[in-house]
Amino acid sequence: MLQHYDPNKDYGTPASLSENLVTLEIDGVEISVPEGTSVMRAAALADINIPKLCATDNLDAFGSCRICAVQIEGRRGLPASCTTPAEQGMKVITQNDKLAKLRRNIMELYISDHPLDCLTCPANGNCELQDMAGAVGLREVRYGFDGENHLDAEKDTSNPYFTFDPSKCIVCSRCVRACSEVQGTFALTIDGRGFDSKVAAGQDEDFLDSECVSCGACVQACPTATLMENSVIEMGQPEHSVVTTCAYCGVGCSFKAEMKGDKVVRMVPYKGGEANHGHSCVKGRFAFGYATHKDRIRVPMIRDSIDQPWKEVSWEEAIGFAAKRLKEIQAEHGRESIGGITSSRCTNEETYLVQKLIRTAFGNNNTDTCARVCHSPTGYGLKQTLGESAGTQTFDSVMKADCVLVIGANPTDAHPVFGSLLRRRLREGASLIVADPRHIDLLDTPHMGDAMHLPLRPGTNVAMVNALAHVIVSEGLEDSDFIAQRCESDAYAKWRAFIADERHAPEAVEAITGVAADQVRAAARAYAKAPNAAIYYGLGVTEHSQGSTMVMGIANLALATGNIGRDGVGVNPLRGQNNVQGSCDMGSFPHELPGYQHVSDAVARGRFEAAWGVKIDDEPGLRIPNMFDAAISGHFRAMYVQGEDIAQSDPNTQHVEEALRSLDCLIVQDIFLNETAKFAHVLLPGSTFLEKNGTFTNAERRINRVRKVMPPIAGKEDWEVTVELSNALGYPMTYSHPSEIMDEIAALTPSFAGVSYDKLEQHGSLQWPCNAENPVGMPIMHVESFPIGKAQFAITEFVATTERANRRFPLLLTTGRILSQYNVGAQTRRTDNQVWHDEDILEVHPHDAEERGISDGDWLGVTSRAGQTVLRARVSERMQPGVVYTTFHHPGSGANVITTDNSDWATNCPEYKVTAVQVEKVSQPSEWQKSFQDNNRRQQKFLNEANPVAEDR
Repeated sequence: MLQHYDPNKDYGTPASLSENLVTLEIDGVEISVPEGTSVMRAAALADINIPKLCATDNLDAFGSCRICAVQIEGRRGLPASCTTPAEQGMKVITQNDKLAKLRRNIMELYISDHPLDCLTCPANGNCELQDMAGAVGLREVRYGFDGENHLDAEKDTSNPYFTFDPSKCIVCSRCVRACSEVQGTFALTIDGRGFDSKVAAGQDEDFLDSECVSCGACVQACPTATLMENSVIEMGQPEHSVVTTCAYCGVGCSFKAEMKGDKVVRMVPYKGGEANHGHSCVKGRFAFGYATHKDRIRVPMIRDSIDQPWKEVSWEEAIGFAAKRLKEIQAEHGRESIGGITSSRCTNEETYLVQKLIRTAFGNNNTDTCARVCHSPTGYGLKQTLGESAGTQTFDSVMKADCVLVIGANPTDAHPVFGSLLRRRLREGASLIVADPRHIDLLDTPHMGDAMHLPLRPGTNVAMVNALAHVIVSEGLEDSDFIAQRCESDAYAKWRAFIADERHAPEAVEAITGVAADQVRAAARAYAKAPNAAIYYGLGVTEHSQGSTMVMGIANLALATGNIGRDGVGVNPLRGQNNVQGSCDMGSFPHELPGYQHVSDAVARGRFEAAWGVKIDDEPGLRIPNMFDAAISGHFRAMYVQGEDIAQSDPNTQHVEEALRSLDCLIVQDIFLNETAKFAHVLLPGSTFLEKNGTFTNAERRINRVRKVMPPIAGKEDWEVTVELSNALGYPMTYSHPSEIMDEIAALTPSFAGVSYDKLEQHGSLQWPCNAENPVGMPIMHVESFPIGKAQFAITEFVATTERANRRFPLLLTTGRILSQYNVGAQTRRTDNQVWHDEDILEVHPHDAEERGISDGDWLGVTSRAGQTVLRARVSERMQPGVVYTTFHHPGSGANVITTDNSDWATNCPEYKVTAVQVEKVSQPSEWQKSFQDNNRRQQKFLNEANPVAEDR
């Protein structure tokens, strides 16, 4: 593949790119470049700019526009410099009269079939066609517009975020190539030939009805105003930009927030972002409008009882009211009667402050985070086996994987930018194994190589991973050298004896998993025999009663085959929210101080006590489920919740709501009146990622800067609110900027010891551990050793979940996410992403639908032992018979009304992925949904009474 020129990238010396250099002469300038470098890029490295239209830095060379033609001594014709590789001794001329005439003639043909509306064109001032017309010296167009042309072509305005105006299209194919090469969707094509050539979406459909996933790659690649953001059409070209980090999933994409004043015009993927390299998804690229939505909470509110209307108050009064309530409750019920929950959506600095507030001002360890209900088994399982509670690789590492095992994850929907990168590697020839009850889109990747689907039954993950390991051991596929050098021998011997037992053979567990033994054996061999094999997993691994066991089983698999400690391998948890990794790193769990230092460790605890000036409990505090139970029993009376909607996201909704109603004081800090806030006594306005400074840590341990691009709507960043609450409670905090909080984190957290805002500005991002031994971070972990010395194999006995199908509840429900929506939907539901997914639906296999007389669109009552809800039906073969599936993005769907309070044995992570249910046709909402609607109306009435103009904002 040719190496192309990126004008925004510093390549250093050409010799650093390749040892095989060729020397050529361009316009009399001699330059040495790596073999395979295009003439265009070689010229750019010599500061010689060749005009171009179809070429761009992130796409393969195409050579269609001919604007970049050059003259090469000894060759006939004028070849395209973007597709011509530099050769030893080549002499290139980039400018002469012949080339200038050719370029002007080509540009004249483009302009002759292009609207003359430059003054009103939304791309004016940012149009490559304009720029190139000037660069080649085109001053007039000799051809008229009375002949055949495309100027009356109809616009496609179907997509809510961008417009396709074919009258401005020059058929350069950049959008088509971006869709295939960068995104991997292949939704766009060039339809027709010659003059009739045109860009078409799908089978000549409009964009909305095609397979387009609205990632924006085509819009970004377009050199004209053919594909243009509606926000730019409405607001005009932006004036300045600020680089920041996306606040959606755990990929942690970098974006340029392009602004007019303090208003965001568009979010443009930042090419310097190490997690996304200039790519994006529909959420990060377009779904930022929630930040200024009319539903934003702009003023603090208080009330004595949740049955009363809200009262708008000043920040000072709200903070004072909250602090007084907390003090009174502790005075009456004891120090342990209050606690708090940190946010995986807030910054590292804000999360650090909340757990510090709880341990200092509250005086206990009753702190927890939403990671409890998603990735706490990752922390436990990887800590036990590899010695560190985090994934081992960079995202880019997947490009060196020969076999990729995806377990319980749906990257193209939940982590789409990484999903696109993975698809690129699959198209290059890597094999794919998917272990999932559902057929996911990754299995339909166009033009990929070998792919296997292991459609295991929900709840049988551990049986499956043990069967894979059994094949590896019984067929002698282990990496004996790696095991001998890097793993603890006694633990390995015990594990090997355990896993070699025939009860773990694929034939023995076939009746448990539902997957044919020969498929399991083929998958195990493919993984073990690959030169580089990588495992990527998601909540389909962790959200089980054996989530921690399964994480240890995955680590066992990687250790047994030596797939740890280099590019292309590893154990990679795909974190769900933007700062799940960071919230865990910052000490949000009740048993751990920042940096995973246990509260019982006297040395570690002593450092924090010295820095914070207080004594810290040496016993862990309450986990989230314990807080709920204690609230219902009357022992836990107050809670501070920052940026989490536990009433919608936690399982067994009725139980959660009962706990929240039982509290004497619930303080909620969030950007909207979410489901949890309906039970609150104090509502503190939160700030979005666009309104604050700080850092996020993504799934690859990458610490990225979050930079404020507009002032906080309510006047305060989240960290400032926590500081004021702490001061009101009598524990002084005196920070003036989040950089000072990071300095404190670095001083107390060994893995962050080398992190500072100055260093982040210098390097762009850092991957912890970043310390004296790793001054610029550690992209790949466990290269030579493990933090615990030698890795520990773990015994992973399969214990069937108690949540099983039976006559009363014959189907198994499992849950997941969809591309357009995010988590509980609080952000994405307040954007045009609603166009794609405006309700949660229930996927039912045709066999189960036929048995029950179900058709697409029917209302279905879904009943479990925990409760009942009603969802609309979609008959789909993506599920296997006996399994149904839904998402949880809409609060009214009540998905968690029916999930149970079963949880992981080690961490209490809920078993969202296995719920026994019955499904039948109904004609009305469930009782819970009726109550939900009534409560919604009452809460909106309370909000309107507090602020009569709220509805008009």
